[in-house]
Amino acid sequence: MSYENVRPDEIEKRSFEIITKELEDAGIHLNEEYSYIVKRCIHTSADFDYAATLAFSKGAADEMKTLIRRGACIVTDTNMALAGINKKRLAGFGGEACCFMADEDVAAEAGKRGITRAAVSMEKAARLGREIIFAIGNAPTALIRLHEMMESGEFVPKFVIGVPVGFVNVVWAKELFIGSDVPYIINRGRKGGSNIAAAICNAVLYDMDNDHR
Repeated sequence: MSYENVRPDEIEKRSFEIITKELEDAGIHLNEEYSYIVKRCIHTSADFDYAATLAFSKGAADEMKTLIRRGACIVTDTNMALAGINKKRLAGFGGEACCFMADEDVAAEAGKRGITRAAVSMEKAARLGREIIFAIGNAPTALIRLHEMMESGEFVPKFVIGVPVGFVNVVWAKELFIGSDVPYIINRGRKGGSNIAAAICNAVLYDMDNDHR
């Protein structure tokens, strides 16, 4: 191991070169359709498990790009994920990113009903009357509430990024969307987080610069 003298504007490029080489050395071959998403999650976390655990519905990346081009809103379950999303790039397509977790009405409703703010946030998002990409990196209860609304016919999300991290109901909540009719990017298992939710959003946003369809 030795020190590399890398220019600041070259650090990210060099990081992706290292990721690509280590994947190749490990004999891991990513689906080209999603490789840039997987690599950005690895870049964000330094965790190569994402090469095996990220699950994608058919055509997920293209579907997400289509929604972004139509001005879809991205709703997160944490202000940390909200902060990490490139909102300027999203705004260039007419979209915006939102998080309702800190809203007073959400806190009051959650307290009144004895449920999580994340669940109430999903209900509030459903009332926006817009196409929504949900980027869930923390609260499995957000995924559970979205699935409940979908099953009851109250509301059907256009896209779900389900990458909450943790131990209680996390694995089960993610599996609710695997194989569903809702397009998804899900990280199976316990790992994930707000940083991963934002990384997936940004990976797709950045790749749209290379997409000339």
